[in-house]
Amino acid sequence: MGRLTGGDPSLLRRINSAVVLHALRAADFATLTEITRVTGLSRPTVEGVVEGLIEAGLVVETAAEEGAARRQGRPARRFRFRAEAGHLLGLEIGPHRVAAVLSDLDGRVMGTTAKDVDETAPADERIERLRTAVADLLRRAGIARSSLRAVGVGSPGIVEADGTVRLGTALPEWTGLPLGERLRRSFKCPVLVENDANTAAVAEHWKGAAAEVDDVVFVLAGLSPGAGALIGGRLHRGYGGAAGEIGALHLLGRDVTPETLLSTTDEPLHPLDEQAVAEVFAHAREGDERAQQAVERFIQRLVHDVAALVLALDPELVVVGGWAAGLDGVLEPLRRELARYCLRPPRVALSMLGEAAVATGALRLALDHVEEQLFAVEGTVTARR
Repeated sequence: MGRLTGGDPSLLRRINSAVVLHALRAADFATLTEITRVTGLSRPTVEGVVEGLIEAGLVVETAAEEGAARRQGRPARRFRFRAEAGHLLGLEIGPHRVAAVLSDLDGRVMGTTAKDVDETAPADERIERLRTAVADLLRRAGIARSSLRAVGVGSPGIVEADGTVRLGTALPEWTGLPLGERLRRSFKCPVLVENDANTAAVAEHWKGAAAEVDDVVFVLAGLSPGAGALIGGRLHRGYGGAAGEIGALHLLGRDVTPETLLSTTDEPLHPLDEQAVAEVFAHAREGDERAQQAVERFIQRLVHDVAALVLALDPELVVVGGWAAGLDGVLEPLRRELARYCLRPPRVALSMLGEAAVATGALRLALDHVEEQLFAVEGTVTARR
């Protein structure tokens, strides 16, 4: 797109508003003169934009700085971005729990909550449990539901763009569930549904072990291992949202499941949850031979699954979450085995966010959506001065 002309006043106003709002958000506060210098817009344009943003509730004039009254002349007016003008939710839906995290428009966390849910719970019960958790969180924080600007959701399964779970074997009644549509009935704002391993990858890149890395694979060790990948700092979903579904690799001839791999008896491990897995690892550390064999089988399976992604994507870093993030003795075997299989072994680290990763990543998705609405400006467009 070339330089905009006078025939585009509405778009020009939106662009100028985004430019000014972005400048204010990047500073604790700013004067009109400072905004003019940073944005390159004319002072009259900045004054008009700021007044409009104040009317919209996104900007507020702050009190004069201390000591300003003793100076000659009237102190310069100062303005700041109102991060409290709206709020965001990040939600996690898992086999054993649902969780929520609430933030302002700067992504500052204002509260979190989690509620247990039975792994056999039907879809309606699981969604209702999530709604209850959200209601409790909003009530404790004193935030009205109408203040929500966007909601991000991390869910197991292959998720389509509209939030429908095309395939979800980890939760009862999840395949074919119009999850996005169901949740939009509770929130009068955009609801963005994403695969849980993908949201965890986004979270680690935002606030975790991959904060300084743009090419990363996050492995979520769960009932069916999954992975999320960022390439060049951007989430890679694949053509149909199924990228990273390494839990299906056993169909290529290794028809073994985590329940079987981690069993120390002749029967599959049940229930297969964090506590049961931790007990197997604990017994292995104590020298129990069958537990050591189970751990070795589990790590070998995990290594084979991760190696497939590493060979395809060549990431700088692999972050391991889910069960393995809280278990001792996982990193070194992973590093050793990946060095055997991969042409250029990546660095390997445990998740820094633990069980908060999925909800945190979902929050980041909501924040990205709001930032796109408020701050995004086409790089090829020149704002009118």
